[in-house]
Amino acid sequence: MGPAYRIVTPRLVIRCWQPQDAVKLKQAIDSSVEHLRAWLPWAVNEPEPLERKYERIRHWRGDFDLGLDFVYGVFDREEERVLGGTGLHNRVGFDAREIGYWVRADSIGRGFATEFSAALTRVAFEVDNLSRVEIHVVVGNERSATVPRKLGYVHEATLRRPHPGGGTPLYDTMIWTLFAEKYPGSPASAQAVEAYGFGGERLL
Repeated sequence: MGPAYRIVTPRLVIRCWQPQDAVKLKQAIDSSVEHLRAWLPWAVNEPEPLERKYERIRHWRGDFDLGLDFVYGVFDREEERVLGGTGLHNRVGFDAREIGYWVRADSIGRGFATEFSAALTRVAFEVDNLSRVEIHVVVGNERSATVPRKLGYVHEATLRRPHPGGGTPLYDTMIWTLFAEKYPGSPASAQAVEAYGFGGERLL
């Protein structure tokens, strides 16, 4: 059925990035650089020029349309403000995806990450029919670790510095997983969500 291009929850719109989002994306990241650098390797290169944001969005959209990777923007319901970013990433093996996320600094503590991660969990299992979803959290980021814990994910392992070099920091990382057979009884399955495909057709 999928992928889901647009996902709606009671407070949020989670959708594929568009070129017109570039300015709002830059504003969200620029206002949150110090917060993001503490936990996310890509943030060491921020702030970037606006032109780079257009390039990134073009790349994300191309991969999305080709089914290579699924990067989403997180917006308020009016879609006037970027609240963060997330994704269902094809980097954890066959029939599985990883949910990644960040929230802008002035919107932390309002439960947004839990809400949109629950929505993506539903999409992963009910639209994409996957067998496993993972969430990776840097050791020490307790706020971020509450998200998979609240949604019924299980902490399976902690990997020591699993990410490659290339000039970015290396972090010990917790791996949280949820399997299809455990999903129906999980808190994530109760999240109110609507999901729509490329042509606006209702998927969920």
